[in-house]
Amino acid sequence: MTPRFLPYCQNCAFSLWPDRIVAGAAFRAWQRADPARARARPYNLELPPPPVENVVDYEERAHRLGIHLFPSSSYPFIICLGFLFLGLAAVPFPGPARVVLLVVGLVVFLAGVVGWVVLEDVRMYPAEDVVSHQEPAGHGDQEVAEHPAEEQGH
Repeated sequence: MTPRFLPYCQNCAFSLWPDRIVAGAAFRAWQRADPARARARPYNLELPPPPVENVVDYEERAHRLGIHLFPSSSYPFIICLGFLFLGLAAVPFPGPARVVLLVVGLVVFLAGVVGWVVLEDVRMYPAEDVVSHQEPAGHGDQEVAEHPAEEQGH
C-alpha cells in the first residue's frame, strides 16, 4: 500500500487530488469499505497491525518470581478507622466523650486486626493445605521389615 491519499505524489510532487477535502473524503470512504482499514492513517505505508491485548497475570508472574502477594483486603481501612477514633480520644474533649471515643476506637481497631490476621490468614492458608510432618501409619514398619540385614549390621 502506498500513501495514495496524500495531496501530492512523494516521488514527483504531482498533484494527486484536486484539494485536501477531496483526498480526505476519498480516504474516509476507503476506510469505511473494510473494517481492517479503520485504524489506518493517510500517511501509513502499510495497514497498522491489530491492537495487541496486553493482559498480564500479576499473581502468576509474582508466583513465578517468588514474590508473595497477599489477597486484597478491606481490613486495613477498618484498622485506620479505629486509629481515627483513638486519635480523636487524645483530643481534649470532655471526659465521657474521650472515654467513648477510646472504647469505640479500640473495638474497631481490634476488630480490624482480628479480621485481617485471623480471618484473612484462614482464607489465605486453608486447613486442608496444612503439611503434616508425620509418616503415614504403618509406613515405618514396612521399611524395617524390608531391610533386616541393615539393622543387624549395626
